[in-house]
Amino acid sequence: MPRPVIGITGPDRGGLAAWWFTARAVRRAGGRPVRIRPARPHLGEGLDGLVIGGGADVSPTLYGQTRRLELKELTDRGLADWRRYLGLVMFPLLWLLRRLLTKKKGGLDLARDELETGLIEHALAEHLPMLGICRGMQLINVVRGGSLHQSLEGFYDEYPQIRSVLPRKRVLLDPDSKLRRILGCRECRVNALHRQAIDTAGDGLVAVARERNGVVQGYEATDRPWLVGVQWHPEYLLQRASQRALFRSLVEAASTGRAASVRGASLS
Repeated sequence: MPRPVIGITGPDRGGLAAWWFTARAVRRAGGRPVRIRPARPHLGEGLDGLVIGGGADVSPTLYGQTRRLELKELTDRGLADWRRYLGLVMFPLLWLLRRLLTKKKGGLDLARDELETGLIEHALAEHLPMLGICRGMQLINVVRGGSLHQSLEGFYDEYPQIRSVLPRKRVLLDPDSKLRRILGCRECRVNALHRQAIDTAGDGLVAVARERNGVVQGYEATDRPWLVGVQWHPEYLLQRASQRALFRSLVEAASTGRAASVRGASLS
């Protein structure tokens, strides 16, 4: 039986490290990775599974909101008070320059939103196993009718906000969840590179992993065999058996689906 084909999405610019680590994880798990990005799109035909990767923020227009740019993004770097005031004065100019000099509108990636939305819809229609990572988790949620917190400001008044590629964040998993069975831990240490998170869950999705302050760190689908979203980046934690198990479970589900499709084709 050939290796199951796993599509891995990412941006046109940047994202090479995420692609390399994710592809390595898929290969180690027994799958054949295929890189998908706006410059090299894919309709989803021939894929046995899908990883929607991390990256730019999901466009808020997809869940009925407008973009809210935060002054805090410019002023929360430990600046002195007078520099904070300077940041307020310079913010409009910096925002305009950013709009003029970047290809992404407001830090978004609309071409990728469109590509990945189509792939997610294809995977849902075909019941393909699907893993959403960070942005990918958020976009799958939006495609299924959910919404996002555009900012996590205020969620970390009592708990420090951690942004690190190292496993420094503690996440609590529901005891009866598929995700806990896969990872094999009740409280897992993970990394954190996000600034947005799930607000309302999409159709058929249930939160099964959270921080102690309630921020959703993982969900799974109740209406299909294998659909998991995680807010952290397991591709950067492959030294941990629990995170390798996530990719192994995805590939095993894709292999099972591929075998069933082959049997069905041979009987028709």
